[in-house]
Amino acid sequence: MRLAARANSLTEELLHLPDPQERLAAAVDRARRAPKLPPEDRLPAARVPGCSSSVWLRGELRDGRCYFRADADSPVVRGLASLLADFFDGARPSEIVASQADPLELLDLKRSLTPTRRHGLAAVRAAIQEFARTSLINADDAAPS
Repeated sequence: MRLAARANSLTEELLHLPDPQERLAAAVDRARRAPKLPPEDRLPAARVPGCSSSVWLRGELRDGRCYFRADADSPVVRGLASLLADFFDGARPSEIVASQADPLELLDLKRSLTPTRRHGLAAVRAAIQEFARTSLINADDAAPS
C-alpha cells in the first residue's frame, strides 16, 4: 500500500474519534495488543537516540520493502512509536525517503504531546527515514555496474 493510501486508511480508522485524546488512547490500545519486541531485539544499537523514554526500533529490508517494529517502556510512547512504524511498514525505501507524511500530524496528536515527547517521536520518524536512506544506498552499492 502506498503511503498516501495508508494515510487515508489511517485517518479513516482513527479520525472518526472526535477528540485527539481518544485517538491517542486508541493508538495506545492498538499497541498494547501488539506483541512486544523480544529481549534480543532490545539492543543498544536498536535504541532510538533523542528519546527520554527507552524506545527501540527494528528495521528490516525484505524484497525491496522496509518493515518496522517499535517498542518503548512508556505505554503512550509505545503506542505512538508503533503507529509511526506501522505507517511506514511495507513501504519502499524511496517512498519513505521522499515522504513528508507525518501520521501524528494527520491525526492531530502532536499538539497534545509535551515538547519532549514530540522531540522523541521526531527522532523515531528520523530513524525510520535513516533506515530507508541506508537501504537505498546499500541497494545502489549492490546494483551491478
